[in-house]
Amino acid sequence: MGNIIYIIRYYNILLSIQIKNMIGKPSIINLVAVLTLVSTFSYGQQDPQYTHYMYNTLSINPAYAGQRETLSIVGLHRTQWVGIDGAPQTQSLGIHSPLRNERLAIGLNVVSDALGPARESFIDANFSYTIPINDNSTKLSFGIKTGWHNISTDWSKGQFQDDDVLFNQNISQNALILGTGLYLSSRDWYLGFSAPNFISTEHYDDFEESLATERLHFFFTGGYVFDLNSNVKLKPSFLVKAVSGAPYIIDLSANALLNNDLTVGLAWRWDDSIAALAGFQISDEMYIGYGYDLTTSGINNYNSGTHEIILRFEIKKINKIISPRFF
Repeated sequence: MGNIIYIIRYYNILLSIQIKNMIGKPSIINLVAVLTLVSTFSYGQQDPQYTHYMYNTLSINPAYAGQRETLSIVGLHRTQWVGIDGAPQTQSLGIHSPLRNERLAIGLNVVSDALGPARESFIDANFSYTIPINDNSTKLSFGIKTGWHNISTDWSKGQFQDDDVLFNQNISQNALILGTGLYLSSRDWYLGFSAPNFISTEHYDDFEESLATERLHFFFTGGYVFDLNSNVKLKPSFLVKAVSGAPYIIDLSANALLNNDLTVGLAWRWDDSIAALAGFQISDEMYIGYGYDLTTSGINNYNSGTHEIILRFEIKKINKIISPRFF
């Protein structure tokens, strides 16, 4: 979810409308759920979230650039909280590849994140440098990213009217992105730490309740691949997200790779949702995956879940045989 602090007033108005519609109706449980919804928004993360974080790592860590050891293109579409008008819609595109000097890699990441009348756009370039640690293929990558961020509003999309000048003027604000990351990995495991954006900006300074501050986020990721037999690999993984003013968000998942073609898994987000994932390696070059999140928080009665689709395309190396990468 992008910039919840900024959008909170939009949902507060939706809340007041919902309460008016509930007056005289036996809907105390629904009212409590809506209040929980607003509470969730108040403390939410500002950056987009993904169920397929383990396959979309470039979006949170620039040091991941080049880790697939070939040109890799990943597209993702996420429709969150189906059934709630104005709920988050996210699209991302990541492209990265090592250079001729295989220690160097570059990447490009583009994200569009819409929530209610607001839309955020991110475009950033990623650069990484990898250092071999030992003969067991352990390596440490350093990454930096820089780019551009835009937040814009279109209040005509709101289902309400308000006398506040803030809700009568569309805005478009731009800011610089500057972030960094570390990625330590071998053929069987990985650990990553990143801060995708060091720069904090405030889009308004006259209405304290409407400030949209891009606060410093920290991401910690990790995973391990267990070879259960020649046809089955199991990969548990985690993602911890931390930002000032909000509780930690913890994602845990376990995915199994069957015959190097079919992937099935389960995921759990602390105090938020559980998810089922499935994917298939259509060819050596193309992978498609789908995830369904079932909300477990107080807004589960107001939506029918979250859908996420991921598509990965990679250029097959002709003169280099590599066992399929599971991360």
